[in-house]
Amino acid sequence: MKLVQFRRFGPPDVLETVDVPIPKPGRGEVLVRVHAAGVNFFEVLMRADRYAVSPPLPAFPGVEVAGIVEELGTDTDPSLIGARVAVPLFAIGRGFGGYAEYVAAEAAAAMRLPDGLSFADATALMVQGLTALHMVRRSPPKEKVVLVNAAAGGVGSLLLQLARFEGAGMVIAAAGSEAKRQSALALGADLAVDYTAAEWAGAVRARTGGQGADVIYETVGGEIARASVAALAPAGEMLFAAMGRFSLELSAIRSMLDINQSLKGFSLLPLIAADRWRADLGILFDLAASGALKIVHGGRFSLDEAARAHRALEERRVSGKVVLVP
Repeated sequence: MKLVQFRRFGPPDVLETVDVPIPKPGRGEVLVRVHAAGVNFFEVLMRADRYAVSPPLPAFPGVEVAGIVEELGTDTDPSLIGARVAVPLFAIGRGFGGYAEYVAAEAAAAMRLPDGLSFADATALMVQGLTALHMVRRSPPKEKVVLVNAAAGGVGSLLLQLARFEGAGMVIAAAGSEAKRQSALALGADLAVDYTAAEWAGAVRARTGGQGADVIYETVGGEIARASVAALAPAGEMLFAAMGRFSLELSAIRSMLDINQSLKGFSLLPLIAADRWRADLGILFDLAASGALKIVHGGRFSLDEAARAHRALEERRVSGKVVLVP
């Protein structure tokens, strides 16, 4: 079978497809024929050795897959044969090997998909869906003005919808292109701003009566994070989930404290409880299957095109979820 790996850190071209034996499911495991594997921005950072943790080499990216169960190990529920399932490898402590034609994993990690939910949609609701869900829980938006950065991305597009479901008073989307801003408006944002424009935070304040956003969901980092502070209302909070790209100076944090603003850190993995992630995914799967939650797709690539997929994400040329389709 085909498997994507990288043997050194570097640009997208370090990703290579190799042929390896199809894994055999062990006791309590299933073998899943992968129909969609999610591509995430943290994997782009990891490949370039710009992530908080450097994986051992060779590395085998991919932490979420969806597909059909084709083989069972011993002591496994026979009804799983032929089932359409999602497998969030990251939720069971396995952060590798998803960019492949087949994946063997614990049967307990294989979650059945509802009718009407595609494999590609399911991949969008694992890392990114759970991230959006937990961000809304960490900083509840009810009756508040919220600002969603990277609002057309995989997390942002879900986050603005979930904030709306949870009763946000106003949802402001920030994105870097007109097409992305229009996408965010179509998903339910009340206002869209260009966060590549000079003084864009002033536009947020102007549209909120000079106050700014009560909650900012920040997933970009760098200059966008610094500029976002100016868009935050007094006593507001910014939830920071930019995967190690923290760049706020101490002086900026002190200024926030002076007007009762707060900065919260966010990391998904510590929030995933073994007894809760299945229920949380069930919520997201049902919302998407019913059409209440819209999934934005940013492109489908073959395993041999993994480098192209990474390059598209790295250059921010896509909106929504990028998937590999073996």
